[in-house]
Amino acid sequence: MVSLPNCQKSNMKPTLLVIELWGLGDLALAIPFIQATSTQYHVTLLAKPFAAELQALFFPNTKLVTFNAPWTAFRNKYNVWNWPIKTILELIQQLRKKNDFAVSARRDPREHFLMWLTGAKCRLGFPRIGSNLFLTKPIKDLPKTAHRYEHWRRLAQELKITLPKIHERLVPNRPSGEYVLIHTGAGQPTRIWPLENYRTLALHLRNQGYQVVINCDQNQINWWQKYADLKVIPTQTLSQLISNLKNAFAFIGNDSGPGHLAALMGIPTFTIFGPQLPQLFLPIHPNAQYIEGKPCPYKPCFDYCKFNTPKCITNITIDEALPKIQNFLQVVTTSQQHTPGTNL
Repeated sequence: MVSLPNCQKSNMKPTLLVIELWGLGDLALAIPFIQATSTQYHVTLLAKPFAAELQALFFPNTKLVTFNAPWTAFRNKYNVWNWPIKTILELIQQLRKKNDFAVSARRDPREHFLMWLTGAKCRLGFPRIGSNLFLTKPIKDLPKTAHRYEHWRRLAQELKITLPKIHERLVPNRPSGEYVLIHTGAGQPTRIWPLENYRTLALHLRNQGYQVVINCDQNQINWWQKYADLKVIPTQTLSQLISNLKNAFAFIGNDSGPGHLAALMGIPTFTIFGPQLPQLFLPIHPNAQYIEGKPCPYKPCFDYCKFNTPKCITNITIDEALPKIQNFLQVVTTSQQHTPGTNL
């Protein structure tokens, strides 16, 4: 049976706590690890409440514990006096001494401290500013250019689980889709390409014979309602997004969770990056392509932009993006034997 230094051996299937408390994209990149470890561990996932909408499709055999960690808020995360202390104590009690192993792929001392508080016997992670004190197995950090998926792959290696390299991952079998899904939203405004550019792109692709469906965030619907020439669906739930993705053969959008979810479902993606670096967070699909944000001395700024407008993404012109997107769709349609006008 699986064993590591400082961990008690057992003839029973060990228990594993996986901590991924951040956004949709972060969880999507962790799901291959969760799926792989579930074959040899009883896995408990600690994640935000939205994970419940993904459970049945992606990790049905995993126990889910939901928690909105206050330190994951975009603003005022360090106002400790406003943290839900009672909820945190109840969470610790719920997880206390229930797991043989606990892992986190982030270099986050708060998550390492939480792992220690749960009393997990073997705690694996990438230490930062002294957080190795809370880990029984500190793991040497990967290069700064390493993709987040590689951190999960490194943790899997420590647990004697094999995860393929990004370019070696098998794409899920799925029916050919009917349309290009364009998603115009993102978790932060710094990651949103101007909506007018998306409208120009959608009209251009439609004129080429592609069927185009636009998903937008709820706060963007008023802008899109000014135009009656495109089909626009506001994304209200993850279940709705998943339903829309099932009929897509390609995805185009910002550096955000929906793109990572599309790749996880086997849909090729084209990502318009802004403040983040593609080598760190490109969706994990072999046909994933992108256009990188404009140079900025503060990249990656993790969405805390130093300027009034995020020039790294707003300065990407439609003329720059369009040839790359056309090449992407040509690759996708060739590989799927899908041509414009088919399945419409």
